Amino acid sequence: MKRLAVVLATVVAGLAGAACNTVHGIGQDISATGEIIQKAVK
Repeated sequence: MKRLAVVLATVVAGLAGAACNTVHGIGQDISATGEIIQKAVK
């Protein structure tokens, strides 16, 4: 299950980095990724 969370986090981070143009937006994307990981681990 942890491996799946790591894979998901990597994919989301890659997509977020490609889609985001501002520092503020990157912060929001990182926060959202953290929440996704927390839900996946539970």
